[in-house]
Amino acid sequence: MMQPPPYSAADAGGPRLLLKRLRQIMATTVAPQARLDDLAHAIASNMTADVCSIYLRRRTDILELFATEGLNPDAVHETRLRVGEGLVGVIASTAEPLNLADAPLHPQFAYRPETGEDQLHSFLGVPMLRSGQVLGVLVVQNRAVRQYLEEEVEALQTVAMVLAEVAASGDLVDEEDYEEVDEVLHRAKHIRGAAIVSGIGVGVAAFHEPPVRVGKVIADDVRYEITRLSAAMESLQRSVDDMLASVDQPLQGVPREVLEAYRLFAHDQGWFRRLREAVLGGLTAEAAVQRVQAENRNRILRARDPYLRERSHDLDDLAHRLLRHLTGDIDEPSDDLPDAAILFARTMGPAELLEYDRDKLFGVVLGEGSAASHVAIVARALGIPLVGKAGDALDQTEPGDHVIIDGDAGEIHVRPTSEVVASYDAKIELLSEQRAELTALAKEPARTRDGVDISLRMNAGLQVDLRHLEDTGADGIGLFRTELQFMVSATLPRLGAQTALYAEVLDASGGKPVVFRTVDLGGDKVLPYMEREREENPALGWRAIRMSLDRPGLLRTQFRALLAAAEGRDLDVLLPMVTVAEEVRQAKALLNKEAARREKLGHGLPAAMRLGAMIEAPAAAWRIEDIAAEADFLSVGGNDLMQFFFAAGRDSARVQGRYDFLSPPFLSYLKDIAARAAAAGRPLSFCGEQAGAPLNALGLIGVGFRTLSVSPLAIGPVKRLIRSIDLSAFETFLNARLDANEASIRHDIEAFARDAGVSF
Repeated sequence: MMQPPPYSAADAGGPRLLLKRLRQIMATTVAPQARLDDLAHAIASNMTADVCSIYLRRRTDILELFATEGLNPDAVHETRLRVGEGLVGVIASTAEPLNLADAPLHPQFAYRPETGEDQLHSFLGVPMLRSGQVLGVLVVQNRAVRQYLEEEVEALQTVAMVLAEVAASGDLVDEEDYEEVDEVLHRAKHIRGAAIVSGIGVGVAAFHEPPVRVGKVIADDVRYEITRLSAAMESLQRSVDDMLASVDQPLQGVPREVLEAYRLFAHDQGWFRRLREAVLGGLTAEAAVQRVQAENRNRILRARDPYLRERSHDLDDLAHRLLRHLTGDIDEPSDDLPDAAILFARTMGPAELLEYDRDKLFGVVLGEGSAASHVAIVARALGIPLVGKAGDALDQTEPGDHVIIDGDAGEIHVRPTSEVVASYDAKIELLSEQRAELTALAKEPARTRDGVDISLRMNAGLQVDLRHLEDTGADGIGLFRTELQFMVSATLPRLGAQTALYAEVLDASGGKPVVFRTVDLGGDKVLPYMEREREENPALGWRAIRMSLDRPGLLRTQFRALLAAAEGRDLDVLLPMVTVAEEVRQAKALLNKEAARREKLGHGLPAAMRLGAMIEAPAAAWRIEDIAAEADFLSVGGNDLMQFFFAAGRDSARVQGRYDFLSPPFLSYLKDIAARAAAAGRPLSFCGEQAGAPLNALGLIGVGFRTLSVSPLAIGPVKRLIRSIDLSAFETFLNARLDANEASIRHDIEAFARDAGVSF
């Protein structure tokens, strides 16, 4: 069998001549079907293919043959395949190219006798993609048995990209068929992410950095597009260099190696060469960026190396930045939100979230993000539902789309069907009834059925949190994160600003206890206006009390502000990340020195002054008696203690769900801490997001904790659980299972609660 001549992009201009021919065809005034036939003929001729076929996707998920060159013309509009059926259906379901030397040997090959494709062997098909949707499939075939070259695959992908844009515009098919293409493009999407902040948000999509939409695909002047691409690339590289050299940089807080890898990607000549080749093939600079990035993403996501897979986010971000440099849209994104906005962003800092109008913001979707991230803490304080790890949602959503996000299930519904809308309307009504029930509990004590009182306090860190104190009926603020004031400020907060905030918190508390945690900085909490210490493992490095003691000026100023704000009132100060008793002694000496200084200046002191230690390091838990001898009270920091206990980073997606809070080893560990604190005669509390989950809270009180500090939204559900439990019976049940050789006893606890009629 004679082989066709090898395809070369250099021959007769290759893709560039084809794109020019496609542009000429699209400019004609012929009927849509004639235009499609001409396109199929032009593609087959340029690709030296015996057959070219164009399949479009119907609303019923049927792929219909709309045009062909080389197959039986009577098969047009007659040959149909379901998504997933046959080779064309496989391409539509996977959204990836399929390159076969002998197609009939493929197990998914589906023969359609009406097409007359009996003598065809080699097969190359690519999806027609737009906004993450497969609008159709473009296929070329030859009688010869051969593998298509990479150049041919890229050329056909370029053509498919053009056809997808034209199909979406309505210029490729009849008006009736365009309605179906438009429906496919804008059909409902259900995307799963990570549940980070609970609640349901219903509204319209808005983007923190609106995606750059490529309007023009085929270049009029290739030389001009090359010039634009080169200038934009140089501008991008300068901006990346300046960003990484600056102290005030948005990528601080990650290892230096990652920053340097980001810089290397921006300066990668291979990337620029592929972009240039795409433009030389006839695309505009913007279309070239989109096509090359789609190829890079598919290639990287198929790689086995997890490091390479994780770097796809860097390449996506760089491609997005390059598009902005091409369009000149490199200013800061506007905070002019539509009403009932669901905000989409790859990543976001806490200060950026606070800049948006709270009355218009109904939810947040992040491409990345974790429950312990700072933006999640702020969103939780504001009561804004948040779903993370939803990168696909950003690619499949358009500004203005109707969106429902479920922060409890980690789900996103883009352009939801009427059935989904009705389902969530019912769920929202049910949640409203539950909130009314929980509101009625605000004035009721958190007391078990057998008469054990549990103190429920709330975590806070911003002024917006203070209004929750009365609404929730919390017994006080068990953890006020003072570092959030530092993180959302462009400069180091002055003594006066700190004093004013702490006084406002104490005023709002109405005499209820407030525990101020001193600044917990370092690790993943790096301030843009402070010198950054580069470390291999920031979580185990220079952070929290270690930084404060090494920089006493920072701690001294905070102690002065706290002493002034609490004049005549009780002052409870908590030291984060205490590891050894000596750290408490040093901090106590500094606090006493500032108190003596204030008294010497003739100023009043707090009515009572207590200094506590946060148990977050296993070393502190092991020698808790030593620390208790220096501290007035103790508090377990659950987030850090759990990650150190299991040696599993809390921000690591790969190990985040591997270990359960309700595991026998960890619950036994917590029980030992509670017993040691009681023996030392020191009050003990648990501060951590884990305690906000009712079953986790049940485990905590079961092992001896009597004070829990949780998010404001968690107080009602946890109180409802406490008031429905017979604690004595549960303790007996739990103690019998703490020695179990199991990874988790969550299902056992859940079964007990259900059988005992516990509300969870």
